[in-house]
Amino acid sequence: MALPQTPSFRLDGRRAFVPGGSRGIGLACAAALAQAGAHVVVAARGDDGVRTAVAELTAAGLSAEGMAMDVGDLAALDDFLADQAPFDILCNSAGLARHGPAIETTPEDFDAVARLNLRGAYFLAQRVARGMTGGGSIMQISSQMGHVGGVDRAVYCATKWGVEGMTRAMAIEWGPRNIRVNTICPTFIRTPLTEATFADPERRAWIDANIKLPRVGEVEDVMGAVLFLASDASAMVTGTSLLIDGGWTAG
Repeated sequence: MALPQTPSFRLDGRRAFVPGGSRGIGLACAAALAQAGAHVVVAARGDDGVRTAVAELTAAGLSAEGMAMDVGDLAALDDFLADQAPFDILCNSAGLARHGPAIETTPEDFDAVARLNLRGAYFLAQRVARGMTGGGSIMQISSQMGHVGGVDRAVYCATKWGVEGMTRAMAIEWGPRNIRVNTICPTFIRTPLTEATFADPERRAWIDANIKLPRVGEVEDVMGAVLFLASDASAMVTGTSLLIDGGWTAG
């Protein structure tokens, strides 16, 4: 009897769309997909950031292009997708945080965060899924804060809990079309955007007390999860969350 073969983690011939892919976790996601053979299209609001990210990827011999755009702008998103071949993979890393005490949240801050983190993520998945006639993998970069609460993070948590719910519903609806929909939920990952949090002694103590492993997260910790969920290795995985939280939500 022949031994079963491990499904391939390679992504040769596939097209991946990575909104929010110009820096930090998003750039790491783009690199992981491109290193596995996918052609990656990076999008972000800043033109300079997109150009820099694409230059770094192509300098490493990877297949990549970019587009400066706000994926929360549905008209711009529709125009962009109309000019693109269908994508096999969506890894949405676009997001916004405006942390502060819940009692001080302004409607403007709430609307700005919800517009991108929840509304934008919802309609981005919808529109990309329409082109996935042969199946595909949709990943939302969510957060451990989509599973627990946190000080000064009520708005952020609200949007990420919403992403978790919509992901499960979309997975049920789109499963018959062989479209898999999952979230990736990192803990605090060291990036330029999180350095202020890590530099705050009180916040750093809170992080260290909750991560059970003896270190904080790095962007490389997210890359394996992205590759797994994008590839045939996760062909039976949909409607779930892959927590990269160092044990934070374990209790």
